[in-house]
Amino acid sequence: MHRIFLLFLFVTFPAFAREKPNVVFILADDLGWADTTLYGHTSLYETPNLERLAKRGMTFERAYTASPLCSPTRSSILTGLHPARTGLTSPNCHTPKIVLKASTKETGPPNKKLTGYDSVTRLDTKYETLSKRFQQEGYTTAHFGKWHLGSEPYSPLEHGFDIDIPHWHGPGPAGSFVAPWKFKNFTEKYPKEHIEDRMGDEAVAFMEKHKEQPFFVNYWQFSVHAPFDAKAELIKKYRSKINPDDEQRSPTYAAMVQSLDENVGKMLNAIDRLGITDNTVIVFFSDNGGNMYNEIDGTTPTSNRPLRGGKGNNWDGGVRVPAVVVWPGQVEAGSRSDELITSTDFYPTLLEVCGLEPGEGRTFDGVSIVPAMKGQSLERDAIFTHFPHSTGVPDTLPPSAAVYQGDWKLFRFFHDGPKGAHRHSLYHVKEDIGEKTDLSAEQPERVAAMAKRLDEFLTDTGAVYPAANPNYTPGSETLTKSGVAPAKGCSLKIREGNLVVKVTENNPKLNLTLKKAADPGDLILRVQLKAPSPGSIDLRWAEKGVKPTYFKDRRVVSNPFRKAEATDLEIPFTAKNPVTSFRLDFPGVKSGTISIDEISLLRAGETEHKWTFDN
Repeated sequence: MHRIFLLFLFVTFPAFAREKPNVVFILADDLGWADTTLYGHTSLYETPNLERLAKRGMTFERAYTASPLCSPTRSSILTGLHPARTGLTSPNCHTPKIVLKASTKETGPPNKKLTGYDSVTRLDTKYETLSKRFQQEGYTTAHFGKWHLGSEPYSPLEHGFDIDIPHWHGPGPAGSFVAPWKFKNFTEKYPKEHIEDRMGDEAVAFMEKHKEQPFFVNYWQFSVHAPFDAKAELIKKYRSKINPDDEQRSPTYAAMVQSLDENVGKMLNAIDRLGITDNTVIVFFSDNGGNMYNEIDGTTPTSNRPLRGGKGNNWDGGVRVPAVVVWPGQVEAGSRSDELITSTDFYPTLLEVCGLEPGEGRTFDGVSIVPAMKGQSLERDAIFTHFPHSTGVPDTLPPSAAVYQGDWKLFRFFHDGPKGAHRHSLYHVKEDIGEKTDLSAEQPERVAAMAKRLDEFLTDTGAVYPAANPNYTPGSETLTKSGVAPAKGCSLKIREGNLVVKVTENNPKLNLTLKKAADPGDLILRVQLKAPSPGSIDLRWAEKGVKPTYFKDRRVVSNPFRKAEATDLEIPFTAKNPVTSFRLDFPGVKSGTISIDEISLLRAGETEHKWTFDN
């Protein structure tokens, strides 16, 4: 009897296992909605394998991320929970500081309307991730590529993955895309090996080994994030295709897109060759919109036109992304959907696709999009983005959240209105895809209804965001545009062509920024001032590409000044790299006001930059 029973298990177990579909989740990094040929908005980039993928399944026209930056979106995919709920709202998961609970600071500098805010910096292992759930159900799980949710003990291995390659916690590939790399304990197999090709190879090798049992492959590509480099032959190819009048005109970025696409094709080829096509669900998605603020080839990496904005802000260019889902036999091949979907939807969706239940007591901020995958409407009233940060990228926004209902999008800018109230703007994103016309004044009832729904979401998730800053001095933020801002212990005003520094704490500090980095060499910072008491100036400066970026180890010997006398200080220093910004510390000054007539940067006796204080 026992021998018969064992034989029964041996014969039937593989068949039973194959009833559970394999899942391959391909996540691009920083790939914008207009960076593929899926939506007809590029003439430069070539993505034939994404088109091939789309012909097997459904392309989603309106797919959104929960955040315009990578780590928050990644956490939302793996947990099914919104960054507003987890508090992981910034991409700081590679930094040394471990924060597991978001918090708001009590105050901020006088030129900021909002207080400071600290995001969570690791994906807490208390969450039952999608990978853990698959693991519990007998799936073999593997992660390949970018993670950016924390190093050990917050790596993929602690979050339900049996395999993690290259076991790297950084925001991009270590060193470069083209070898030699700088990964710890992970090296190239041949000279100039491309990291995306290697990740594709590793994922294929895993599928070959585990084709007889259900598997979950998390192939999160490093492409097309910085550092911006690519195969030399591909860069050469795209140089001949560049249209200088097109906003998408970086040959390096185009080459990076091609490597991304080729490795999507590599995955499809392997799935077909292994005979598991009919039993493999494939998701393709991106973690946020395209990068429009770095520089490569004399231009930005890409453009999200006709969408507004990009990576790092809550405009649609930052959160609307390409999305394709393949489910053989269930999703109509070559179909498209106009339903609103978001990154928190994938966890409950993949559970339903695989016939699995959530863990006990488990709930999600997303919904299963299986009805949409089958050509039906979704029963949902809204999706949300939450980004309580202001990144300073082009077309930047104040800290904000947004709610989408149907064809409408409502922004909330936290405490950015009169007397610290929230400010709202409203867009009809179907008719106004570039978000150019704010309709909030014309649609007050809609604004009120959508704002109420946003209130419910923020309350339900326990969202943390900056508060109104009690130290805010109206008008002081205009100084920031001229490159001057209080760093600590002071507020600023302009009066009769002078910068008036009101001291609020001992040892006040000022930040100075340059519109264009100053070349290395021997430089002088000249400061003309009057002070309420004797003191000194300590000069610190930051150099491009040198860490720590902000002034920790760059200091010039104190330059003293006398009470109530006009003092003209010239502070010499030598920079080895381009200089981007300065900080002026005033040790010994405890109260009163400092009046500054002029701050100039000199080289060889000539003025290279002057900070002006015109009213």
